Amino acid sequence: MINEIVSFANNVLWGEYQVLIYILVLAGVWFSLRLRFIQLRHFAYMFKVMKGSTQGDKSGISSYQALCTGLSARVGTGNLAGVAMAISLGGSGAVFWMWVIALLGMATGFAESILGQLYKVRDDHKEYRGGPAYYIRAGLNKPWLAVLFALCLFLGYGISFSAMQANTITDALNHTFDISSVYSGAVITFIAGIIVMGGLRSIARFAELIVPFMGLAFILAAVAVTLINIQQVPAVLMDIFNSAFGLTEAGAGALGAAIKNGIQRGLYSNEAGAGSVPHAAAGATPVPNHPVAQGYVQMLGVFIDTMVLCSCTAIVILLAQGNIGSEMEGIRITQNAMTHHMGMSGDMFVAIIITLFSFTSVVANYAYAESNLHLFKLDNIYGRTSYTLLYLGMVYWGANASLKEVWNMADMALGLMTVVNISALMLLTPTIVNLTRDYQVKLKTTNKPEFKLADVKIQGKTEDGVWS
Repeated sequence: MINEIVSFANNVLWGEYQVLIYILVLAGVWFSLRLRFIQLRHFAYMFKVMKGSTQGDKSGISSYQALCTGLSARVGTGNLAGVAMAISLGGSGAVFWMWVIALLGMATGFAESILGQLYKVRDDHKEYRGGPAYYIRAGLNKPWLAVLFALCLFLGYGISFSAMQANTITDALNHTFDISSVYSGAVITFIAGIIVMGGLRSIARFAELIVPFMGLAFILAAVAVTLINIQQVPAVLMDIFNSAFGLTEAGAGALGAAIKNGIQRGLYSNEAGAGSVPHAAAGATPVPNHPVAQGYVQMLGVFIDTMVLCSCTAIVILLAQGNIGSEMEGIRITQNAMTHHMGMSGDMFVAIIITLFSFTSVVANYAYAESNLHLFKLDNIYGRTSYTLLYLGMVYWGANASLKEVWNMADMALGLMTVVNISALMLLTPTIVNLTRDYQVKLKTTNKPEFKLADVKIQGKTEDGVWS
């Protein structure tokens, strides 16, 4: 019965009715227009705002740590296995639609991240908490909708997503090193438990150490593969664009598959609009001290994740001359492609990289769901212990579950989260626009715009003492 419910929900969200396809595109276009294509106009400023981003205070993490935490959740299965699945199901044209949804998603990610900052709260430990459930409750005064999002988040990030990431790790290690998923799953669960016990700051410190290293290593490997096969690159790029618009021999029949799988796996990768990254954004102490500063930081995260890292995976696979495997091979498609380019060392390289990529996602997912315990008054030793045990149990279960079973559950959870979050973002558009306008006006007169609540008309109210 559970499988039937999951299948029905996914059919509405992703399948026959493709509700999420329309919602994501609509939201991306809406915020791009309302913010006057901020992702293009202020593209260079995204990098500039990172100056001084390593600074933070005792109540939160630094903007750089928030970026790394956001990337640690984004950069995972979607970047390697997800891209491979998009190509195998939708053809090379799916890559183009991943780029499109990322470009539009940068504006959506900007919008949700500044709301995460604006409506953040301090918990009993004087640490910042925030996310869609918080800005839905405070900004829209709709506690029932906030609870609905939080429940979807627990189903996604608290249960199925970490299981999916663990599944990808164990599959890669089994394929390359013949390590039993029983043993690798136990090790993953044990190490994750040690890290998450330290809370958001512990997870942020871990992400800040691992994410830059793993990202740079993968980019350098992809650049090397590209340079070795540089003569084939123009043909690959031409194939991407032709396939994206149904201009290849497969014709228009493949166009729908390219759009559907490109957008679906693009969302998995960059998570723009899903409502996950605002949790990391809320935990940051932004520099300059303005909610919009964190919007630029997380907008950069969407760019790095999809436009850079996913493109690296795509070029490696497409340069492998069609050696991409069958429909549900997942991470093995990417491993096969890298082996084609680098021999057995390529297979081992991908296994190690996906282990790092996915493991950082496993621990970041914990932080996102755990931050919502405060909403239910469960931010105590009993609530945290119960959630932690459930989370670790699902990590171990996912390590030994079937790939299709895990992905289907994750599809449904992500879809439900996105529907609720984007609905809230649309209703909070006036606040998003007013905040952005306030920042940009002040930016013209000072290098470090300071946020003052009295200067901006917002919907609802923020917690007393967080913003003066």
